[in-house]
Amino acid sequence: MSNGSSTTEFLLLAFADTRELQLLHFWLFLGIYLAALLGNGFIITTVACDHHLHTPMYFFLLSLALLDLGSISTTLPKAMANSLWDTRAISYLGCAAQLFLLAFFVSAEFCLLTVMAYDRFVAICHPLHYRTLLGSRACAHMAAAAWGSGVLHAVLHTANTFCIPLCKGNALDQFFCEIPQILKLSCSHSYLREVGLLVVSACLVSGCFVFIVLSYVQIFRAVLRIPSEQGRYKAFSTCLPHLSVVSLFVSTVVFAHLKPPSISSPSLDLVVSFLYSVVPPAVNPLIYSMRNQELKDALWKLAQWTLFHQQQPASPSLHISQSLS
Repeated sequence: MSNGSSTTEFLLLAFADTRELQLLHFWLFLGIYLAALLGNGFIITTVACDHHLHTPMYFFLLSLALLDLGSISTTLPKAMANSLWDTRAISYLGCAAQLFLLAFFVSAEFCLLTVMAYDRFVAICHPLHYRTLLGSRACAHMAAAAWGSGVLHAVLHTANTFCIPLCKGNALDQFFCEIPQILKLSCSHSYLREVGLLVVSACLVSGCFVFIVLSYVQIFRAVLRIPSEQGRYKAFSTCLPHLSVVSLFVSTVVFAHLKPPSISSPSLDLVVSFLYSVVPPAVNPLIYSMRNQELKDALWKLAQWTLFHQQQPASPSLHISQSLS
């Protein structure tokens, strides 16, 4: 294969060689995928239907759930299909689409997590200015900026990666299309341009991470100054889920791409990539709902409303938001 245009497909890394293990992986992935769909779907439905949750924090949480759904839907269905049909192939265009979508969802999610840190910073450190700084228009602009940054990041990396000539086969040491794995197939020094772009992206990500850390330093200082124990608990309960999600997301991504070469192996790379691409979208809804009593109450009201209207037809004039209130 002399260049990328002659590559019609790529071969993804298989999770198992035996048919029994392939089917076991399929059912495991299906369970994780359904859990992610249900968890994120419940959050999206609850926030959209309950007008008590129409606040900046839950607006950003809804956006995060949408990005998590997109992220896990980019990688896991293809892995399930390959395990079920005993194949490793993905088309050239399919690989490009998967790389673009994953780059978009991951980068947009990190930008959104940065915006959510700012939201918590303003809510706790400057509560009197919260409605002014985070009005509906400002929230829409910040969410749009996060999604737009993801699109720009994905376009740059996808176009740059697939312009590189490939001549070292078509087998990827990963269960989805990833930039570092495709760069390993390049046959010229043109991959250095993409490496430079990755370095710039890493610097921007580091800047966002520093902003998140500094925000939480100020948040913890403000919370510790709250005189009442109940007030401190309430403030921490709104921050700890976001901090847990950021820690899980950053730690898995950093370890996946910056682990020492001496401990690197195909099996370890597979496990680590699974952790950062699949586990956060599936676990995030659980993290946010465990300590958030307001969200749990809204979920319970939604479940009660659903069960009630399954047993008894609703009046056409009855609106869901009235029931949830």
